[in-house]
Amino acid sequence: MTSFLTDYGVVVALVCAGAAVIYGLLITQRLLSKSPGNERMQEISGAVQEGASAYLNRQYTIIAVVAIPIAIALLLLQNWETAVGFVIGGTLSGAAGFIGMNLSVRANARVAEAARGGVPPALDVAFKGGSVTGMLVVGLALLGVAGYFGILIATGSSDKEAVDALIGLGFGGSLISVFARLGGGIFTKAADVGADLVGKVEAGIPEDDPRNPAVIADNVGDNVGDCAGMAADLFETYAVTSVAVMLLGVLTFTGAGGDYLREVAIYPLVLGGVAIIASIIGALLVRTSSDRVEGALYQGLIVSGILSMAAFYPITDWLMSDAVQYGLSAGADAVSTTDLWLCAVIGIAVTALLFVITEFYTSTRFRPVKTIAQASETGHATNIIQGLAQGFQSTAAPALVLALAIFGANELAGIYGIGVAVVAQLSLCGLIVALDAFGPITDNAGGIAEMADLPEEVRNVTDPLDAVGNTTKAVTKGYAIGSAALAALVLFAAFKSELADEKPAGFDLNSLFNLSEPAVLIGLIIGGMMVYLFAAFAIEAVGRAGGQVVEQVREQFREHPGIMEGTEKPDYAKTVSIVTLAAQKEMILPSLIPIVVPVIVGVLSVDALGGLLIGVIVVGLFAAISMTAGGGAWDNAKKLIEDGAHGGKGSPAHEASVTGDTVGDPYKDTAGPAINPMIKVANIVAILIIPIVHF
Repeated sequence: MTSFLTDYGVVVALVCAGAAVIYGLLITQRLLSKSPGNERMQEISGAVQEGASAYLNRQYTIIAVVAIPIAIALLLLQNWETAVGFVIGGTLSGAAGFIGMNLSVRANARVAEAARGGVPPALDVAFKGGSVTGMLVVGLALLGVAGYFGILIATGSSDKEAVDALIGLGFGGSLISVFARLGGGIFTKAADVGADLVGKVEAGIPEDDPRNPAVIADNVGDNVGDCAGMAADLFETYAVTSVAVMLLGVLTFTGAGGDYLREVAIYPLVLGGVAIIASIIGALLVRTSSDRVEGALYQGLIVSGILSMAAFYPITDWLMSDAVQYGLSAGADAVSTTDLWLCAVIGIAVTALLFVITEFYTSTRFRPVKTIAQASETGHATNIIQGLAQGFQSTAAPALVLALAIFGANELAGIYGIGVAVVAQLSLCGLIVALDAFGPITDNAGGIAEMADLPEEVRNVTDPLDAVGNTTKAVTKGYAIGSAALAALVLFAAFKSELADEKPAGFDLNSLFNLSEPAVLIGLIIGGMMVYLFAAFAIEAVGRAGGQVVEQVREQFREHPGIMEGTEKPDYAKTVSIVTLAAQKEMILPSLIPIVVPVIVGVLSVDALGGLLIGVIVVGLFAAISMTAGGGAWDNAKKLIEDGAHGGKGSPAHEASVTGDTVGDPYKDTAGPAINPMIKVANIVAILIIPIVHF
């Protein structure tokens, strides 16, 4: 393997990352050239844009205040390279969410206008708008990791030193992610709950009725939560996993294979790069000539998956054929490049299975949602009971899929094989984020059509798109949770490998897994506690912020009776401001949990820290799946009834389903998704604090 070919691998990754960014720019230009509709549509869209930008500007200001002392701590605890990487990761993660969100809030009116021409043009605008966010996420993440790695190598850092510095970059993305997921989730659900309770339940007006003062805040929340929040979440997962597998590879192949560390280090980056090209091809193939929306969306993902799997084999053979001859084995068996490729195939298969399973538990077509809708006939309590049961039940199949994937990849290539599987799974996250961002764009388009009094045929197009968007948001959350759990497992393996270099003589790393050690058991309990404490703070925050929205909307209705009569205009900006302030205040305390608690535990006992990480991963996986799938099922049970089942709108079953949906909102859009970055933040903090842990 020549130096030219090795360095060329970095170039391949950078070129592919650049292609994603160029795709985003070209599609943005194309979408902005489309008509945003009439003056009323532009006014509504502009209000959403203004609210979303104000929220993110304030959020990033708060994050910057928190980030400065952390960057200084990294400079003192690690080195300047790690601190700079932290700043780069945070900046790129924030940029991906901010740019993508800004296009999404401009695409909504354009989708509503395109819907005048039917489903095909509206689908094209909505998906292309979401695809900009998706491609920017993977493009900027890969650009940051590969670019910073190349700079560090060019300035004299060794492969190991360069990869160590990249951990700081991953942590920067993680910090943005946990704040964005949590703050955006609090905002979107506080606005949603407030709008529903006062508008739909008390005032008896339809969803997205322009008389509701919280309706703009609700639309803003869709974007800052499901667009910017998911973008930051998967940016962080993508970057952190790439870095973790690079670190794991460098540590795994040290020794006789040391001559091949560069190839090993860039291998996950090139896998991600070629998958970006496959994702761009898949995105361009998302179109339909009929009303077949869901199939059109998934055909792009399927094509990308097939192309990626085909490209992974020659990439693996190119970069890893020499390296696997040294220092890598699974048990007593040598590992081949075919084994590594099969690990990548397992990662793609996990993505497909998680999509199918999550859709089963959240789609109106299948039994779980139908049973919740049926249970609504006997009241609010039975709706809640059945929804909780389905949420708990939804954890079984994903857990088995992940367990089988871990077993298969480990048998093929050990813990490094698991890392390759996770990289392959995340290689498609550009399209996954596109599918997720499709949801708020179509939701906002429907709201604009309602508020702007567009013809009924427009709503007949935007409503089916919105329904599919609800499903894609649910399945992408399942994907995000599964990838978070596997990524955390790789991070834990990297943590253990790094400890091997730092541990004092006589310390047994196996004690980290020994449940007869009281410190390990204490750590496990604390790790599980962190998940539920974090979720509790998040759900409480939605309740408190939602309560403020309820009081404010009631006040407007009470003091301005002309709002309900249509003679006065609601003060949308006041409601947006209240939710923004509440969300920013409420997100700070829970966001610090995965940062502060591991530091305290690690300073006291490394055994307890190891137990804590395992507890966070296992408990976090089940809590996040049950919350997101259960909440999605509650939401779609309500939609099933609104479509005419079990008495339809206004029936006792519908009233019960509204309660279930309201309970499920903070589950599926706040606490559940925010657990993803929380798991990874705890693990990456553990790696960074190794110099000060107590052995």
